[in-house]
Amino acid sequence: MANDHDISVLNSLITTTIDSAHGFERSAEDARTGRFVAMFREFATERRQVVARLQDLVRSLGGTPNDDGSLTADLHRRWVDLRAAITGGGGDKAIIEEVERGEDHLKSKYDAAIEDRDLSPTALAAIREAYQSVRAGHDRAGAL
Repeated sequence: MANDHDISVLNSLITTTIDSAHGFERSAEDARTGRFVAMFREFATERRQVVARLQDLVRSLGGTPNDDGSLTADLHRRWVDLRAAITGGGGDKAIIEEVERGEDHLKSKYDAAIEDRDLSPTALAAIREAYQSVRAGHDRAGAL
C-alpha cells in the first residue's frame, strides 16, 4: 500500500499523543493546586482532539489507527507511582517535572516526523497542524 509509511508514522504519533493525554489525566488526578488540575485536564482534552484528527486521517488513508498508548508509557507511569510511594510524592513540583519531561519526549517525536521527507504532503500537513497544539502545550508546561 502506498500509504504504509504515512500510516506507520501517524500511528506512532497517535500512540505517543495518547500517552501524553494519559499523562495529563494522571497529573490532573495527582495535582494539589486547582489551577494545575484545570490546566492538565485542558491539556488532556487537547491531546485527545489531536489523536482523533490523526486517527481520522489514518482511516482515510485506508489504515487502522492505533487507539491505545504504549507499553513504555505504562511502565513509566508505574515507575512514577512507585517513586511517589517511596518518596512521599513530591507534590506539584514533581508532577510538573514529569509533565515537562513527557512534553519534551512528545515534541521530539513530532520534530522527527516533520523532518521525515518520505511523508506525503497530506500527512505532513496534518502532523504540522497537530504540532501546533503539541508545541503550545510544551511551551506552557515549560513555563510552569
